[in-house]
Amino acid sequence: MSFKNVLPIFILIGGLISCNTNKTNSTDKKDVLAANMDTTVNPADDFFDYANGGWIKNNPIPEDQSSWGIASLVIQENQKRLKEIAENAAKANAAAGTADQKIGDFWKTAMDSVKIEQQGIQPIQSYLDKINALTDVPSLQKAFADLAILGIDGPISFSIGQDAKNSTINALQLWQTGLGLPDRDYYFKTDAPTQNIRIAYVKHIAKMLTLLGEDTTQSAKDAQAVMAMETKMAGSHRKLEDLRDPYSNYNKFAVTDLGKVSNTIDWKNYMQIFGVNKADSVIIGQPEYYTEAGKLITSEPINTWKAYLKYRLAQNFAGALPEVFGQESFDFTKLFSGAKVRQPRWKRAINNEEDAMGELLGQLYVKKYFDEKTKQRYSDLVENIRSTFKEHIEKLDWMSDSTKQKALAKLAAIHKKVGYPDKWKDFSSLKIGTESYVANLIQVAQFWHNYEINKLGKPVNKDEWDMYPQTYNAYYDPSNNEIVLPAGIFTVPGYMDNELDDATVYGYAASSTIGHEITHGFDDEGRQYDAQGNLKNWWSKQDEENFNARAKRMIDQFSGYMPVDSMHINGKATLGENIADLGGIVLGWDAFKKTDQYKNNQPIAGLSPSQRFFLGYALGWLGHTRDESLRSSLLTDVHSPAKFRVNGPFSDVDAFYETFHVMPNNKMYIPDSLRVRIW
Repeated sequence: MSFKNVLPIFILIGGLISCNTNKTNSTDKKDVLAANMDTTVNPADDFFDYANGGWIKNNPIPEDQSSWGIASLVIQENQKRLKEIAENAAKANAAAGTADQKIGDFWKTAMDSVKIEQQGIQPIQSYLDKINALTDVPSLQKAFADLAILGIDGPISFSIGQDAKNSTINALQLWQTGLGLPDRDYYFKTDAPTQNIRIAYVKHIAKMLTLLGEDTTQSAKDAQAVMAMETKMAGSHRKLEDLRDPYSNYNKFAVTDLGKVSNTIDWKNYMQIFGVNKADSVIIGQPEYYTEAGKLITSEPINTWKAYLKYRLAQNFAGALPEVFGQESFDFTKLFSGAKVRQPRWKRAINNEEDAMGELLGQLYVKKYFDEKTKQRYSDLVENIRSTFKEHIEKLDWMSDSTKQKALAKLAAIHKKVGYPDKWKDFSSLKIGTESYVANLIQVAQFWHNYEINKLGKPVNKDEWDMYPQTYNAYYDPSNNEIVLPAGIFTVPGYMDNELDDATVYGYAASSTIGHEITHGFDDEGRQYDAQGNLKNWWSKQDEENFNARAKRMIDQFSGYMPVDSMHINGKATLGENIADLGGIVLGWDAFKKTDQYKNNQPIAGLSPSQRFFLGYALGWLGHTRDESLRSSLLTDVHSPAKFRVNGPFSDVDAFYETFHVMPNNKMYIPDSLRVRIW
């Protein structure tokens, strides 16, 4: 089981380069924007290719990557920095219990491929023995709980998260789970790529069971049975777009009433083992899933469940077991990524170490790579966008004054977190040794399990971060009404701070990240939470209808885009991110218009300040993606593909039309009456 906040966290996925307001145009390297352009493309027909096409042509996707772009370059640089931290920790011969000892020993066990091969499946053998010994439903349900503590999801998935209707309280929650494929649609879509994935999944399960020592004939039968059982589970899963309705996914039950959801799940025993037996209520996202899961627990053969659990055990630890397990796992998952070869062991080790103790690594990261001056710069930029958003709300012609006042109160209450936490998590109880890579991963899973369940019944810690300081991303949390901007998002791939002008800054940082995240507080989902982070309707009926009419226009616009094959963007599922992208652009643009660079209107590298603003935003999404990854994201991701995060919202921005002379005969043209205008 992996703990996660089942309330929505609105995350930026894309690119950002660190920048400030000093305008120095280096003579030693090409302009950061002009360097990437393909001027053979008409910007009014395809702005993404115009802005980024030159770079894309000259930078093919590496074989171990599913995509390649500016985000990849930043992540790659951060991985090298974290590798240096880990290697230094491993050499430090540090005292037990120190950060260096934990980081260093985790790194050493992860990198010791010889020892991993020698140990074989011995590190997970005791868990395999327990699964093989299962004989009945009671012992099966106990195994679900025992394995969940190790981070292995079964058909029941408890988590601790903020109560959406009372953001000060940590509540016990349940969310749909149980599937081995990324989303329910993979079990039912009839197109050729998806059918091929289902066939490959059955073969993959069989192969993993064979590697665990099972007879090949029996493995094949078991794999088919597991697939059939998961398909039944998937039938009770809600679709991706349906998970965006916070009210329909909030169903609170007293613990004593859980039998009404399923009278075959042994709730009391599961909660006792899991350590949450003191809870008096549970918020269930999708009760119908747990009703079906309860039926399957008793109706499916015990041997099918045993195969299901053995596969999930092996898949969960595949990267820490002998190479044949890791390679088999990669060979299957590359169907979703398109990557041709596995990443080198050191990158895989760093990724796992971040998952294990990312904030512990982050403490060392910020000491070396992030300073107070940078933190203050971006803190100030947040306020520039906040004040511009205030002006926008005040001028809205579709919202009543009473709702405007509530919107302004929520905007003013948005808490900003920049760079790194003011108070770090306590890792003193995390035990890391040199016994085995698997043993350390188990210790990590148990540490995070205890960390999360200890929140139950305690006030929400609103100072906690859900990303690490070195993470190349950002998010908005509606329950905390906060935006979080980790230090890693400010990494510069190839350019110093003073080489980036204001236009690049406001297109890049202010629009694609800060404005984007703030707008999430007012998108189709975030707008349903009040200034205190509670799920509460603060809109008048007419204002809500006005908002939904504008949102419907955006759904229709994006549903018409077809990024790959015959697959369209899911306009309903991506609505929140599309609203945030558009909001970020219009806020960043109006904030930029207040700068001296915009007012002086002096070109750089032959590009006007206005042109540079839009190019700066597009730079944040520079890159390209393999078709396999695109197909997967269209089924599982609430973000539109990068190209359409540029061309889509730009087609709705009047200033873009004026800057690049977009006319009715151009491909990006949308008639004025059909353009989306929300915030």
